[in-house]
Amino acid sequence: MARVTNPLPTAAPEGPALKRALTTPLLYFFILGDVLGAGVYVLVGQVAADAGGAVWAPLAVALLLALLTAASYAELATKYPRAGGASHYATRAFGPFAGFVAGFCMLAAGIVSVAALARGFGGDYLSAFVTLPVGLVAVVFLALLALVNARGVKESTRANVVATVIEVGGLLVIVALGAWLLLRGDGDVGRLGSLGTPEKGAAAALLSGSVLAYYSFVGFETSVNVAEETRDPRRSYPRALFGALATAGAVYVLVGIAASAAVPTDRLVASSGPLLEVVKEAGGVPVKLFSAIALVAVANGALLTGIMSSRLAYGMARDGLLPAPLARVLPGRRTPWVAIAVTSVLAMLLALTGDVATLASTLVLLLLVVFLMVNIAVLVLRRDPGESDHFRAPTVLPVLGAASCVALATQIEAEVWLRGLLVLATGVVLAAVATLRRRRTAP
Repeated sequence: MARVTNPLPTAAPEGPALKRALTTPLLYFFILGDVLGAGVYVLVGQVAADAGGAVWAPLAVALLLALLTAASYAELATKYPRAGGASHYATRAFGPFAGFVAGFCMLAAGIVSVAALARGFGGDYLSAFVTLPVGLVAVVFLALLALVNARGVKESTRANVVATVIEVGGLLVIVALGAWLLLRGDGDVGRLGSLGTPEKGAAAALLSGSVLAYYSFVGFETSVNVAEETRDPRRSYPRALFGALATAGAVYVLVGIAASAAVPTDRLVASSGPLLEVVKEAGGVPVKLFSAIALVAVANGALLTGIMSSRLAYGMARDGLLPAPLARVLPGRRTPWVAIAVTSVLAMLLALTGDVATLASTLVLLLLVVFLMVNIAVLVLRRDPGESDHFRAPTVLPVLGAASCVALATQIEAEVWLRGLLVLATGVVLAAVATLRRRRTAP
């Protein structure tokens, strides 16, 4: 039976509290920048392959499903406003074993995401400039990102500010071009109602497409790590979280409408740079200019996710949960070079052995495991009062959130399940080892 436990014990007392510097608007833009980005640049065509011409519909469904789990995160982040995220919540609800599995799934999902974006970088957007083997591009791309990551987080986050503005601007260009196409009488609005494929009926196609569309909304879950640095998180965090997701959802649905109406579905499906097809169809924007915007978006998403993955691996190693060498840092730069190297090599191997759709579905599967734990943890932790006056989600939302995770998982293909189960099995074994080691060293 699930039980409420204390967080993972630490040998040293907690350090000084983090500075509460984030206001509601700053937190809103932080979450929006984390959610809006590379996924939709790459996956619109893959969503169309699963769902048909009505690309906007799976995006809208994925938004609603993401909001269910976001409600659980809002409750837990305001109840326990400290860094740690899903791993911390799972530890409190179910114990350190579950907390380790949640943290490991987050780490694995980050590595898989970087691999997917690396393959996306080597597709049609890059082909506007030069044609190279996708596998070769992915390996070189990941090696360069590792060097930027190792140089320092300050330089990386400065680049992110500029890149975020560029990638959001690119999505707004697509919306504007789609509207221009329709106003001048081109395009086909009939495709907006075409839901289903020869292999799948409307309902199955909608749910299957939502699995890939869900990838476009991930990122909000990492924002709980800055709740500790937010002024009045009990009021600010829910507003910023739901506002950012709603904004991202509106942009994504409009992008889906523009792409569906502007470009025949088979062309979207065949392209690894589907939004580029909208630019070609509408005219007025140089293909190379938009390709450059898309490449910046993909590179920025991969860089941010790579930073998160390497720091998570470093933190788990420092806490004795992963091999100690992962905690080594460069003497001058003070960056976790071993963790960066290991996560980058793993991403390279994944990029060479899977396509974008398979890697994206694997990431979603791993996050569904985490989200299922978080939704159940909300209900288990209701017996713990936590911080006073925290946000409380209606009970039906975490229940529906947990059910949505199960429903989406049933739509994931067997090949993806095999990859995911191998990762989960590795996490379970490492969690068992960490638990035994903790028991032996406990006083």
